[in-house]
Amino acid sequence: MTFAEIILPLHLKGTFTYKIPEDLVEKSEAGMRVLVPFRGKKIYTGIIFKIHQEEPTAFIAKEIISLLDEVAILPKEQLQFWEWVSDYYLCFLGDIYRYSFPSSLKLESETYLKLKPHVTIDFQNLDSNEMYLIQALEVRQLINLTDVEAFIPKKEIVKTIHGLLELQYIEIDEKIAEKYKIKEVSYVKIKPDLLKNLELSNIINELKRAKKQQELFLSILEHQTDHPEKPLRKSTLLNDGLFGVSQVKSLIDKGFVEEYFLEKDRLQSYEGEIEEIDSLSDAQNLINEEIEEAFSKNENVLLHGVTSSGKTHLYLEQIETTINQGKNVLFLLPEIAITKQISQRLEKKYGKKLGFYHQKLTDFERVEVWRKIKNNEIQILIGTRNSLFLPFKNLGLIVVDEEHDTQYRKFENNFFYNGKDSALVLAKFHNANVILGSATPSVESYHLATSGKLKYIYLSERFGNVKLPTFELINFKEEQDFKKVKGNFSNFLITELQKNADSGKQAMILHNRRGFSNVLECETCGYVNYCSNCDVVMTYHKSAHEMKCHYCGQKASKPQFCPKCHGQKLNERGVGVEQIHDELKVLLPNLEIDRMDVDSMRKKFAYEKLYEKIEAEETNIIVGTQMISKGLDFENVDIVAIPKADSLLHIQNFRAEERAYQLILQVAGRAGRVSGKGKVYIQTYNPQHQIFQMIQEENPKIIYDYLLEERKKFKYPPFVKTIFIELKHRKEDKVERSARFLGSVLRKYIPEVCILGPEKSPIAKINTLYQYQILLKLPRSKDYTTYKNFVKKSLEEFDEITSYKTIKKEIYVDF
Repeated sequence: MTFAEIILPLHLKGTFTYKIPEDLVEKSEAGMRVLVPFRGKKIYTGIIFKIHQEEPTAFIAKEIISLLDEVAILPKEQLQFWEWVSDYYLCFLGDIYRYSFPSSLKLESETYLKLKPHVTIDFQNLDSNEMYLIQALEVRQLINLTDVEAFIPKKEIVKTIHGLLELQYIEIDEKIAEKYKIKEVSYVKIKPDLLKNLELSNIINELKRAKKQQELFLSILEHQTDHPEKPLRKSTLLNDGLFGVSQVKSLIDKGFVEEYFLEKDRLQSYEGEIEEIDSLSDAQNLINEEIEEAFSKNENVLLHGVTSSGKTHLYLEQIETTINQGKNVLFLLPEIAITKQISQRLEKKYGKKLGFYHQKLTDFERVEVWRKIKNNEIQILIGTRNSLFLPFKNLGLIVVDEEHDTQYRKFENNFFYNGKDSALVLAKFHNANVILGSATPSVESYHLATSGKLKYIYLSERFGNVKLPTFELINFKEEQDFKKVKGNFSNFLITELQKNADSGKQAMILHNRRGFSNVLECETCGYVNYCSNCDVVMTYHKSAHEMKCHYCGQKASKPQFCPKCHGQKLNERGVGVEQIHDELKVLLPNLEIDRMDVDSMRKKFAYEKLYEKIEAEETNIIVGTQMISKGLDFENVDIVAIPKADSLLHIQNFRAEERAYQLILQVAGRAGRVSGKGKVYIQTYNPQHQIFQMIQEENPKIIYDYLLEERKKFKYPPFVKTIFIELKHRKEDKVERSARFLGSVLRKYIPEVCILGPEKSPIAKINTLYQYQILLKLPRSKDYTTYKNFVKKSLEEFDEITSYKTIKKEIYVDF
């Protein structure tokens, strides 16, 4: 007998063993989708992970129902990658399956209710809800559980179904439906045999009495004669308003015209002329030779280039080389907004060879990208980090742009993974090359490069020898002492912004805090408005005139008076980006000032409209959060200002200084990209801070050496490996007990010095769940695997406690 280990799209550990029926043994292979029963009648789509002949001893294996694919939908490299991600990031294969597959490729049976055959129903014994359900089943034969909600209250559904099951009046059935549907477009044409037999004059005479049908027939004939190679869409005829559906139907019914359907892609691809790739400069050619030399030695590359140094040109050159070798390219970007800009830039060079993939695509669009990748129809894919899980067959190069970005390190769908690190591993399975590119590489990547594990290439000059922006520190405390400030801006900075606008240039203001003010406080009793779901104060958003929680999304109207003491004086404390924007409008009333943050960009095409406005130089100043630091390339921006730079450092995270440096350098890179006269003004209470001083020196080595020294001193990555465990539950006492228990289990196996916690999280409650956390600092040596296995063993022991089954665990490896 032959058995298969099946991955199911469930938050459950490991794989599940099923027997392969004899008639399917030869057709089965790893990576295929199969239909399998699970826990009663429920049917799921699973993935064959392994095939073997070892019969399970503890249970009788159920049989696979059927195969859904003729060939494997997942190549072996992707299955190896899934196994690595599951093992390294301590997550379940089922979670990876759920996250990486479009929903339409994961068929699940839907539960239906139906009447039992030949049953006699005694309506006198039924309550009103049971009667409604029986009557509905008599009319419709099959009803799914979602439809039942239309006529029975949600609270009563389970009771009603149980009652009818006990009376043996109904039974449960499971049906599987294919979710993905091919998009088809309707076309019309005159029947070919009529054209061959030259019966057109007879048909025209026959249609004399129906003038509209005659005109429609002649219109179709004219199109077929003038454009024989171009099919005529039915909608084209109807959209003109000259003809209606009835005329088209009449011609089809009479047998003069036939309707046919052609498959159409949901994704629009570029149809214009293909442009040649720009040739590299002499300096770029030397860098390109270094990259090729590294690739010839099977070394991956860290491309550390200052902003506007032409990193994208080098990416394009390597992409072109890879395609000429007959291999494919994955171009990873941290966010969708940047994806759109890069797509516009690359599609003119590669046309239909180019595809894109991200979470904003509809599920059917994602399926189409999946199929094109599987069939090797897309040679260059631009996407966010979930693109790593596509079924690549011929991968030759992975480019990770802005490799430092935190968007590569998000927790999603029950598991955490780092897109940058995962890209390096995926490339190994495909024998592909990797370029990590950034103007401000992560400390970990810089350490890997300087220790010889990546080839380090530094681009110190901007493209065309354009000068880098200069940095100037403004001592805000000193300005306040001399009364040279207006609100959150020094007089000097306001003057510089006005001069910049008068000279026809644009400016960017960075303030990385959403909303108008952080706190709304009662002056009389000190009351502040806390979120009812989270242990945080709600942020006031002036534009929407409401309070918002940035953790769970709860909204409330702004109170008119204090709910506690009924005082009228509610003061706004803390400064958000809305307040900076409104303040500038008052200080510089003659200038056009726009805002770019998550809240102002929610409307459809808001980002595109503002982008076009900036490009057309219709705005003088753009105020925004970190969104303005990513991917924007405008020729006319000469000044970047950070009015409250200290807030970038005041974060409870060991990466705070690194992220502050990266954000300042990234937003500084928007200034003077063409003129070479860029200026960056950093307004701070503490101009002597090491980070601000080192940024002024414009020597990245000094900053990275300082950051590495700090990490080494306090034992943080890259000198140790970290595993961060967060436990969550609605009851605080229960989650506290569970955290202490897990801590004691970990201490059985791992030295005390490696374990920090358990402690209550800095924000004790988020979205009604109380949170406790444990941080493990493990050595990077060979012992790491041993310690990691101890962590797995501890988590297994924790899961064996029945009362802790309801505790939600989140595990971050290398967080």
